[in-house]
Amino acid sequence: MSRKRQLNAEQDRYRCRGAFLNLQQLLDQRHVARILELGYHSRTRLGQSGTHISKIKGRGVDFEEHRAYQSGDDIRTIDWRVTARIGRPFIKVFREERERPVIIGVDQSPNLYFGSQVAFKSVVAVEAAAILCWTTVDNGDRVGGVVFGEQQQELVKPRRSKRSALRFLNSLANYNQQLVQHHSGVTRQTGYLKKALEQMCRITKPGSNVYLISDFNDYTSDCQQYIQQLAMHNSMTCLLVYDALEEHLPRPGQYSITDGENRTVIDTHTRTARDQYEQGFANRLRELTAVFTGMQVPLLTIRTNQIVMEQLETWKQKTH
Repeated sequence: MSRKRQLNAEQDRYRCRGAFLNLQQLLDQRHVARILELGYHSRTRLGQSGTHISKIKGRGVDFEEHRAYQSGDDIRTIDWRVTARIGRPFIKVFREERERPVIIGVDQSPNLYFGSQVAFKSVVAVEAAAILCWTTVDNGDRVGGVVFGEQQQELVKPRRSKRSALRFLNSLANYNQQLVQHHSGVTRQTGYLKKALEQMCRITKPGSNVYLISDFNDYTSDCQQYIQQLAMHNSMTCLLVYDALEEHLPRPGQYSITDGENRTVIDTHTRTARDQYEQGFANRLRELTAVFTGMQVPLLTIRTNQIVMEQLETWKQKTH
């Protein structure tokens, strides 16, 4: 079997499907994260490298080399043993490294409890978060985040430990399964995305890499100030999760649909209705893209019927 076929088989093996997932599936995403081979610059972009060379000059923590003393050098960096042996002053040159904590906000509101092919949006959002989480852990950075729904949210402060990552993944699995149990019969709330962004601002230190994974159905102008605040001193990326049925209606016919309590039938024979439906999605995507572009925040689209890792890899190649 060729290397490419092996990778495809591995991706398909650990792909999340259906309306919900469990913790073991999120633990398995570590195998997917290892397949996602990122170079140095990509890791810096995605926020998953524990040894990022700082652009700020200064004394760091890792010794790199000796060189002859020059006027203006800090005398504290002189290596007196080498200086005594050679007979002229030499200094130690250090490479400064900067930690890049990763903060991941994951939407698990009832709006994401929907899907027409392969997996629900809520499942794909959690799968993407798990891949980012494991890639961060494997490269030695701290990871944390906020898992949120309409009614509540859970905050996991970033720490450099597998225990912290496991707590975050466990929260993801719990919230995802709660959607299965409580997606119906509850009065819909708004403003939850803004509240989650407030929490993300509280735990994010400058120099972090920040990800927000959502369908952005609760995005309002009130969210903008928090996104701008996060993007000002951090590398921020937003991931928009959507289903193919939100983009295009199915081929002409009559289809039975349900929200778990009520059932109805939609007719997709009318061409005008189909065009208006597709144009509505295109307009919303264009408006969101324009808003995030204005804030200099990349907006990555993740489609539920395509392999998440491949979409992350494609985006990485486009941005580097």
